[in-house]
Amino acid sequence: MRVNRVPYTVAAIVGALLMATGLNAGSAQAGEAQDLVDKAALTVKAFQNDPDMGSMRILLQRAEGVLILPQMLKAGFIIGGEGGSGVMLTRRGDSWSAPAFYTMGAGSIGLQFGAQASEVVLVFMTKRAVDAVLFNKVKLGADASVAAGPIGVGVEAGTTTNFREDVYSYSKSKGLFAGASVEGAVIEQRESLNRAYYGTDASPEEILFKHRVNNDGAKALREALNAMLRTRT
Repeated sequence: MRVNRVPYTVAAIVGALLMATGLNAGSAQAGEAQDLVDKAALTVKAFQNDPDMGSMRILLQRAEGVLILPQMLKAGFIIGGEGGSGVMLTRRGDSWSAPAFYTMGAGSIGLQFGAQASEVVLVFMTKRAVDAVLFNKVKLGADASVAAGPIGVGVEAGTTTNFREDVYSYSKSKGLFAGASVEGAVIEQRESLNRAYYGTDASPEEILFKHRVNNDGAKALREALNAMLRTRT
């Protein structure tokens, strides 16, 4: 009888260890997701307080959605690459949905040097562009047209009616880099972070449009975006 108990005991211990490892991994991803949401809220506040971002505030008032990447890392010498993770939210009248998690990345070849860390906000002006991100892995410039958003004091006057692109990009950068833009970048969902943050296998459609899940940890981010909707330049 004692001999038979040993394998059972070992199996139980191994099973407990595997379960603990899985729980720790899930907890770590939930923490990563909340960290992205918190940093996204700080990015929104920084953009709101920047006088050069007046056109972005106007575009947000007519936008279908927004993708916020608190840190896009870019580095290279002749051949370079960039990448980062962030959150996407869609408009709900005068408010915003819960966030869904995405990653964006691209490689580039050309005259470029140095390294750069950027905060990037993509403003989605069309439902077509939002749907493309929801249901596919999207390449900006191919699956959805993209242009750099106008920046500077006094550029807001023509912004309310003169937008033709699916997506407008805004960024704030530190460091040194010359070269690529977000055109050609690929956007793809991060299923593992969505699962960890909401505790269920919620799809981006269920998060962004069907509103079947929620997390109170995103309250500050949604409030920051709501404040931008109310801002008049």
